[in-house]
Amino acid sequence: MAQATHLTGVERTFNPDQVIVTKTDLKGRITYANDVFQRASNVNEKQSLGQPHSFIRHPDMPRCIFKLLWETIQDGREIFAYVVNRATNGDHYWVYAHVTPSFNNAGEIVGYHSNRREPDRSILNEHVIPLYRELREEEQRHPNRKDGLDASWKLLQRKLHDAGKEYDEFICTLGQGLRRGYR
Repeated sequence: MAQATHLTGVERTFNPDQVIVTKTDLKGRITYANDVFQRASNVNEKQSLGQPHSFIRHPDMPRCIFKLLWETIQDGREIFAYVVNRATNGDHYWVYAHVTPSFNNAGEIVGYHSNRREPDRSILNEHVIPLYRELREEEQRHPNRKDGLDASWKLLQRKLHDAGKEYDEFICTLGQGLRRGYR
């Protein structure tokens, strides 16, 4: 399935009580997509099954976040991440994703499972969107994609080091300063 070639600027939302669920094989091809995913992404089940999950990748998503996500789940660990996706008509939607590896009885990774909820808008606006913009700008400063990815990866690692946190702790504590009155 081809990605949308344009962006509409229209943000899709879903009910805070709903959960977007997908499962993929080891290569990231969709093996299950619930109806909430289908509505948010503007696809039906037939259109989504077998597609690489990246078919909904929004160009504003920093590539270093996906690098981190893939390294983490391929290592057998779970990860939480904020993600902006693109529906097939060019609309977009934000999610707070929890991605986990799926294991067989022998303990081998056989695929991946992701649950996504509606994110806290204040965390997006105050923390995530500015961070992702900075990471994408760093990617785009470089003459080729590899150098851009390497540079944004280093920038992300510096920010985590400066915060004194691993990525998981950093993501899970975003917005706590807002709730405590810090900026």
